[in-house]
Amino acid sequence: MKRVFDLAVASLLLLAVAPILAACALAVRLTSKGPAIFGHQRYGRGGTTFNCLKLRTMVAHAEAWLEEDEDLRALHKQNDFKLPMAKDPRVTRIGRFLRVSHIDELPQLINVLRGEMSLVGPRPVVGEELEWYGDRAGDFLAVRPGIFGLWTVQGHRRVEYPARASVELAYVDNSSLMGDLSILLQHVPVVLRGQGEE
Repeated sequence: MKRVFDLAVASLLLLAVAPILAACALAVRLTSKGPAIFGHQRYGRGGTTFNCLKLRTMVAHAEAWLEEDEDLRALHKQNDFKLPMAKDPRVTRIGRFLRVSHIDELPQLINVLRGEMSLVGPRPVVGEELEWYGDRAGDFLAVRPGIFGLWTVQGHRRVEYPARASVELAYVDNSSLMGDLSILLQHVPVVLRGQGEE
């Protein structure tokens, strides 16, 4: 039932946002070098890796920049493997708008259709983040990661690790279709508010 729900809703949403996605992809291409869609390797169900899709919000060589800059890499790790937008010199001007509005996440609907993600679930993680889940990493990886979840619904009040791991595992332990519907509805004001320039 969850997979059928994912396919039906993701298909409708993708059709609805296609004009916005196309316009923003064009804006990305026209304002900076590189592809419009960026795929970042994350861990999915069963521990398999996949490219988590986003509209590109950074310069094309952003990953290499992070690897070469020790201070930036240290800040990245301290901030739960995500740099505060105001302190990340790699983010483009159009990228700031895409992040604040959450539009950069729209390509993940394609991940849902492919079966790599679900509409609702724990957010997909990089390898270093799995350490926070300890002996429950297998439980965390037993479900498809999601676009929305118990952690993302916290909005500006999102907790950091290790508390984040507890929140994500709470979803794994208590997930249900009705619970997913509730989480999706709770995200409406979160998406409308935007994430702000952290």
